Amino acid sequence: MNIQIKKWLSFVETTEAPDGQAPLRKIAVVAVVDNPCAGRRVEDLKPMIDASVELGRQMGKAFVEAMLPYKVLSYGKGGVVGSNGEQEHVNALLTTAFAEPVRSAVGGGKAWISSMTKRGAPGTVIDIPLAHKDALYVRSFYDGFTLTLHDAPAAGEIALIMAGANRGRIDARVGGLRVEDVKGLDGLS
Repeated sequence: MNIQIKKWLSFVETTEAPDGQAPLRKIAVVAVVDNPCAGRRVEDLKPMIDASVELGRQMGKAFVEAMLPYKVLSYGKGGVVGSNGEQEHVNALLTTAFAEPVRSAVGGGKAWISSMTKRGAPGTVIDIPLAHKDALYVRSFYDGFTLTLHDAPAAGEIALIMAGANRGRIDARVGGLRVEDVKGLDGLS
């Protein structure tokens, strides 16, 4: 199965930080694809899972480029399947097969990638959870990215989303594990 990307969307939010710290840059890239299973129940979704590897490669490249000049230090994934599809269709495209090329593109990614999926139509709002890419329990990186997909997905489409940030929350102070407490971690708290 070959799944072609029909449209790319990108979202950027930059919040200035005090005292010369790096700004908080949050981004999301969205790849809109046709849903090869739209309108029917398909028992074996492995062909979609296998096809997601190439989508992950393309998404990883776009994701890293969208974060420039910063590095991706936190991330989350998600997607919205159009009304002629099942939530399971978008989940089939977001498994580990998809995620491994994204992890490679961001330079690691030891932690699992938080995710959110749903069915929806153009105008759907979705919240993508964010966490540190290498240490899930670094609390200052718990965040999210909310986006509205104004023109996707159509009934027979799927919108795949990768969201991320270049640092933890500005002025995070609720305690817990810090970046500097984890040997070998790179990133701002």
